[in-house]
Amino acid sequence: MTVTIKVNGVEHRVEEGLSLLEALRRLGYYVPSLCYDDRLSPQGSCRLCVVEVNGRLTTSCTTKVQDGMEVRTDSEQVNQVRRDVLRLLAMNYPRDAYAKYPFKEFHVALSKYGVELQGTSRPDLIDNSHPYIVVDMNRCIKCFRCVKACDEVQGYHVWRAWGRGGRIMIRPDGPDLAHSSCVSCGLCVDACPTGALEDRSVLTYGWPDTWVKTTCPYCGVGCELEVGVKDGRIVDVRPSRTSVVNRGNLCVKGRYAWDYVYSQDRVLRPLIKVDGEWREVSWDEAISFVASRLKEILAKYGPGSVGVLVGARVTNEEEYLAGKFARVVLGTNNVDSCARVCHEPSAQGLEDMLGTGGATNTFEDIDLARTIMVVGSNTTENHPVIGNRIKMLAEQGRVKLIVVDPRRTEIAEYADYHLALRPGTDVVLFNAMANVIVSEGLIDEEFVSERVEGLEEFKEVVSNYTPEFAEKVTGVRADVIREAARLYATNKPSMIFWGLGATEHVQGTEIIYQLIDLALITGNVGRPGSGLMPLRGKNNVQGTAIMGDHPKKLPGAVPLTQNIEMFEKLWGTKLNPSPGLDGIEMVEAAMRDDLKALIVFGEDVLMSHPYMEMTEKALSKLELLVLVDMFHNETSKYAHVFLPAASSFEKEGTFTNAERRVQRVRKVIEPLGESLPDWQIIIRLANAMGYGDYFRYSSPEDVWNEIRSAWPAVYGITYGRLEREGGLPYPTPRLDAPPVKVLHVGQFTVGKKTRLRPVAYIPSPEQPTEEYPLTLITGRTLYHFNMGSMTRRTGNQVIEPEDFIEVSEGDAKALGISDGDVVRVTSRWGSTLIRARVSRRVSKGVVFATVHHPEALINRVVSPAVDRISHIPEYKVTAVRVEKAS
Repeated sequence: MTVTIKVNGVEHRVEEGLSLLEALRRLGYYVPSLCYDDRLSPQGSCRLCVVEVNGRLTTSCTTKVQDGMEVRTDSEQVNQVRRDVLRLLAMNYPRDAYAKYPFKEFHVALSKYGVELQGTSRPDLIDNSHPYIVVDMNRCIKCFRCVKACDEVQGYHVWRAWGRGGRIMIRPDGPDLAHSSCVSCGLCVDACPTGALEDRSVLTYGWPDTWVKTTCPYCGVGCELEVGVKDGRIVDVRPSRTSVVNRGNLCVKGRYAWDYVYSQDRVLRPLIKVDGEWREVSWDEAISFVASRLKEILAKYGPGSVGVLVGARVTNEEEYLAGKFARVVLGTNNVDSCARVCHEPSAQGLEDMLGTGGATNTFEDIDLARTIMVVGSNTTENHPVIGNRIKMLAEQGRVKLIVVDPRRTEIAEYADYHLALRPGTDVVLFNAMANVIVSEGLIDEEFVSERVEGLEEFKEVVSNYTPEFAEKVTGVRADVIREAARLYATNKPSMIFWGLGATEHVQGTEIIYQLIDLALITGNVGRPGSGLMPLRGKNNVQGTAIMGDHPKKLPGAVPLTQNIEMFEKLWGTKLNPSPGLDGIEMVEAAMRDDLKALIVFGEDVLMSHPYMEMTEKALSKLELLVLVDMFHNETSKYAHVFLPAASSFEKEGTFTNAERRVQRVRKVIEPLGESLPDWQIIIRLANAMGYGDYFRYSSPEDVWNEIRSAWPAVYGITYGRLEREGGLPYPTPRLDAPPVKVLHVGQFTVGKKTRLRPVAYIPSPEQPTEEYPLTLITGRTLYHFNMGSMTRRTGNQVIEPEDFIEVSEGDAKALGISDGDVVRVTSRWGSTLIRARVSRRVSKGVVFATVHHPEALINRVVSPAVDRISHIPEYKVTAVRVEKAS
């Protein structure tokens, strides 16, 4: 719907419901404002956006457009009000600020209305404590944008107004910003119209000359970034204001942790290890060496002796080429991705039951949900942009929130029900919730009768899991289980989000079956605001397996047993039809001397795999280990060749985020040193192996177009369309039609009906004993990402300099451990030293450790137990003892 307004005598049609300020700006009229930000609720306090409406002055940010409005944006009365406001603000504002940054919103308004500055700077109003943000309150005009940004979007309430009237001051909630509750998202900086809050990088390197939109290289949310470049160098990153994913918001990693690109220890030339020492060589020598060794190993041992592992930091196009290289050049299906150690159960479970191994809905459905259940996800730390959105909806009472997690994480503080189960008892808990739904007649009978099979068998299994039985096993009170189950089943639409706390178990895939079962019996699939959303851990882990980096699946998740002929025709060669080894099996094969060569793209196998002692031995036995990466890591100790890869800021391509959205990755700067994008490295290797004719690509777009021809679900997604429309979820099978955002409407990918998969509980082999009385959970923290190879090389290392283990107050007291003590953690599999944090976030008998630093190497301790179906390691349950280090 539109309405007609007249602006400065000219008629315009504008969208109904817009604020007058937004409408005027869309029409191209200049209306200054200082307190307004389209991410925040309007307040109208600065009065700078005043306009005349039908002859009366009004603040345009707080006024909605109405049909027949007559608006004057530049009358003398309007201009005088604006000049008066600016003169008041300019009285104590430092004179040198304008010359430094004339483009700041406040400074632009000063120039427009001819107002001169009169103030000077006071050193005591400058706070340099924070590694990323410089605070200069000499330039604060008390617009309250920073206060509202932190309150309304992030919910941390860091910036506060102290004092009253003319003495009011904006200050953080600590002695300085570094020692406040700030989570370093940078939203306050982005909102500030003066530079009172400014990025340290901008003060160091200057304001960017150009901005390039690209996609964040960290978690699976897939936030869009605006990357600022000056003199060929990245100097700043801001959130995209137009992205439907992050809506003008970022977390500390996406906003600030980009300086790893310039780390002094980044590898920028190819290396070959000679007599235990790395030697710099040319690209030709390195590629020739790798090709020669691969040919020798293939000739001697056959294609089953080689493997390829692909990390999620590379693009879709590079993942596709890596899988094609394994199958066409090496003749092996021994190809896998880092999904094996995080979300393979999610993809497998969703594919097994619904037919598509991806989220059923998009992030846009969060605003439509009435109930959200978060399972095994420390969402505000691991996926902060989505976590904060859910948190704020819960805080505002706009959604009911259930959190299932052994730890009392931040998001659990906002939950209507926190189900703090004992680690490894998820199956019992979800069966008990299903028991309640069945026994109390809360099943969606119409949906189930039309679209679900196997209900009677399912009822029989869950009948054994009463809430009272579950309470004994899980530690969650029976009444809480009942209330949470009722809420999920009745306050619809309901949406389930889950993280690695759901998947990294010996029954990880079966836990995903259970979550799908709950959605099916309540009719929470195939509808807006409902569905199933795995929060993928890495930026492109959704893309890895779907691009063919899987031992049993071709691109598009096509099983090897189906349609292999199509890929043989597309690629012009016969393919090996035998399933290959997954990442866990490859390590085991190397241990048996069956795997002789391994190429690893962007992954630290040694640091990320469990039972490190075995992984070390396995890698040491390889005849050829090739790393394609930016930095040396723990795996480098056993590598023979290192090929320097370009960062995602130095290449073109696409990433696929957790909601199936394909988004552009754009080259922001030229590759540093002699580093190359992975796709070019793969092509060079293929040429050296004699397979160049199969890899004739001149750009990532060429590769993407081949993917489109191989996988109908993305045929409608072209680079040109992504430029015009932004990221698009798959399936988008047609060029002339919108993407399918909600899957399984009317029917599932597997057909009209699907079958429930009841699951019986099998306890983890890692049960607490007298010798190992505590249960260890491992995971990430806000300031670091996975094995830390990127974040440890940024200012995040200043904020969070080491790994830690959370110990409950009761256990700490019993063990004589104080906050900050170094403790030894020991399991049946290994031992390591780590610093303790005495915490109320974990229950008695449970400890939680972070995984980011090689000094601690917590995976030395983690059990080798794996999921029965997907082979994912059980990082979330290991029996340990903790003692103060001598």
